Amino acid sequence: MAIIGTLIKKGIKLRENLQQEYSSPLELQKHELKELLIAASATEFGKYYDFHKTLGQFRKGGKAFYQAFKKSVPIHDYNKIYKDWWQLSLKGAKNIAWPGRIKYFALSSGTSEAASKHIPVTKEMTKAIQKTSIRQIISLSKYDLPSKFFEAGILMIGGSTHLNKKGSYFEGDLSGIQAARLPFWFQHFYKPGRKIAKNRNWEAKLNEIVRKAKDWDIGIIVGVPAWIQILIEKILAYYKVNNIHDIWPNLLVYVHGGVSMDPYRKGFEKLVGRPIYYIETYLASEGFIAYQAQPNHRAMKLVLNNGIFYEFVPFDDRNFLSTGEIKSDAQALTIDEVEEGREYALLLSSCAGAWRYLIGDVIKFTSLDECEIVITGRTKHFLSLCGEHLSVDNMNKAIEMVSNELNIDIKEFAVAGVPHQTLFAHHWYIGTDDKVDKKKLKERLDANLKELNDDYAVERSAALKEVMVEVLPLHKFYDYMQSKGKVGGQNKFPRVLKSAQYEDWKSFIAR
Repeated sequence: MAIIGTLIKKGIKLRENLQQEYSSPLELQKHELKELLIAASATEFGKYYDFHKTLGQFRKGGKAFYQAFKKSVPIHDYNKIYKDWWQLSLKGAKNIAWPGRIKYFALSSGTSEAASKHIPVTKEMTKAIQKTSIRQIISLSKYDLPSKFFEAGILMIGGSTHLNKKGSYFEGDLSGIQAARLPFWFQHFYKPGRKIAKNRNWEAKLNEIVRKAKDWDIGIIVGVPAWIQILIEKILAYYKVNNIHDIWPNLLVYVHGGVSMDPYRKGFEKLVGRPIYYIETYLASEGFIAYQAQPNHRAMKLVLNNGIFYEFVPFDDRNFLSTGEIKSDAQALTIDEVEEGREYALLLSSCAGAWRYLIGDVIKFTSLDECEIVITGRTKHFLSLCGEHLSVDNMNKAIEMVSNELNIDIKEFAVAGVPHQTLFAHHWYIGTDDKVDKKKLKERLDANLKELNDDYAVERSAALKEVMVEVLPLHKFYDYMQSKGKVGGQNKFPRVLKSAQYEDWKSFIAR
């Protein structure tokens, strides 16, 4: 049975898609905020910040509702909202920042750092994520895909779906929380299945998937690029075949998120027998924010009517410290006030009890008409030692350019800003198993960054005196992740190494 046919049979309609297509973005967002405030008005958070007073402003015209909201509720980063509110939910208290008792918390760090954040996941958020997932599946009807594809399975490689019971709540990967609530009709398509997905040993899980691979008909793969690439390489070696299409002839879609696909694209092309569609998603522990809705369109559509209200803080010196910390008087904007091509840090208010919450990602609008965005980096994962303003987006593009120019496969990389003589330098760590001329790699990387970023080009002739490049075998990156207990699933190596993490990394590779 085809999955889209199943969705239609189960009464899943396109109403939400059509509503977003033909409604004003601000009106959709105004409605979302109103619904969120009503739902949480009787919580401790809602009473403390007087949501009833803010709700009274919705009757007035213009932006009175938003002015009241941002005047009464301060911006929260994780440390603030956890200390003031979420830690009470973690202890079992009810009606803190969202109605009821929070039964699930997603563990999230975003990098290989040891400490994990506890992000609340409510039943409302679980439903919202499922609804957006269905919207993305339905959007596949816009792609040129044969009918057999829609009868194939979906292989989802996340963290372990095993959840740890901690007193009054469960904690684990978001993928595990979502898997526990998969609709029964989806289980026909879902691979590797509940039993294998529960395995907490990443290597053992991969080996089980490899052994089962020949028995499955897979049309879609979902997961972080580095770990999916490792899995496919294992499958090819085990069955002694040339490419993954020898095992899964109907594989046509790879859905990825968490990191840019650009550095991995060259490596993936060696693993497939024919072109496939690469579709990007923006699914964070805090919610399903955006997804690629059009083929060959390297931008994602922001989801405006499904449990999240967005604010956009211009990512500049006016609003952020050089460390990436947001300033207390940062100026936030609504969806109708943003500009194309400008970088913004995202604030979320959600049906999981996040309120004006700094998620840490930096995005850029590529189309205001379509509300399409790209992720350009993290508020704390950028380099600006002396005004070079180097984003992760710049880094990904430069690495992709170097890979193509030197015909090498660079699967991992990281960079740190360091003192150099009386000024500064960038120290790059490049992960590849291919033979490479380090001097030429450094020259091309530097030249590409100058081409991509005018500020970088200026500073390379001023305060940014040196670029150092160290080439390492890939296993060094994966071994480091393993040493931090961050192997597999949604874990990814940090692109920018700062302070203690940089020192820890240097110590590790020196062993």
